[in-house]
Amino acid sequence: MTIGLITGSGLEDFGLESWTELALETDYGRVALQRGQAGDREVVLLRRHGAAHDIPPHRINYRANLRALRDVGCRIIVATNAVGSLRPIMKPGDLVLPDQFIDCTKLRATTFFDGDGGVVRHVDVSEPYCNDLRNQLLPVLERHDLMAHPAGTYICTEGPRFETPAEIKAYAQWGADVVGMTGVPEVVLARELGMCYVSVCLVTNFAAGTTHGPITAEEIEAIAHQRRAALDGALREIALTVEDRADCACHQWW
Repeated sequence: MTIGLITGSGLEDFGLESWTELALETDYGRVALQRGQAGDREVVLLRRHGAAHDIPPHRINYRANLRALRDVGCRIIVATNAVGSLRPIMKPGDLVLPDQFIDCTKLRATTFFDGDGGVVRHVDVSEPYCNDLRNQLLPVLERHDLMAHPAGTYICTEGPRFETPAEIKAYAQWGADVVGMTGVPEVVLARELGMCYVSVCLVTNFAAGTTHGPITAEEIEAIAHQRRAALDGALREIALTVEDRADCACHQWW
């Protein structure tokens, strides 16, 4: 079984031995991947922002990334996302495994079914994240002393700027719990390709207007650094133990 791992800001590195570089050409562009082993499992690593972290959220080629992971045989995707919290209960250093999202992006290609070739499909995303995967991940995260909230609503903004306090206030009223810039359309594209997808969100800060002072990249990096070792161990165990259910509803679209 091949596990796809997508890593984000502050969490790009994932220690496996004997990584090999892999470059794939897709209909949507070229994608750089790394392939490694976790026991008898193959792990394919994709750094969402590039090896040099030089791709901003609104310029990530999400369609090429997900297509490449599917082409190398991934049926399971575990993604990490750095997020800001809109809720006092979700503190910096906590993890959140979202079960819903709100899309506030503006410029991104959000589907493979854009009418080319006469193919139009309307994909159900009532449960956009794989519930089976979320249930498998929770006890692993707890074993590594990581505080993990089992559900939440992720709101995705365009970036690369941070949100205004007025926006955050509105998002909280809509029911959002955490805010990030990369979770959509990634989760939707994974569903369209029939892959189980789960997001492990690391809360790196409280969102704008919920605390005093500006948000800085340094505080995000600091929280990511504090949790990196524990997350690395948890992701290794996940790669070794996660199971793919053949009858999972996520696969029905492929």
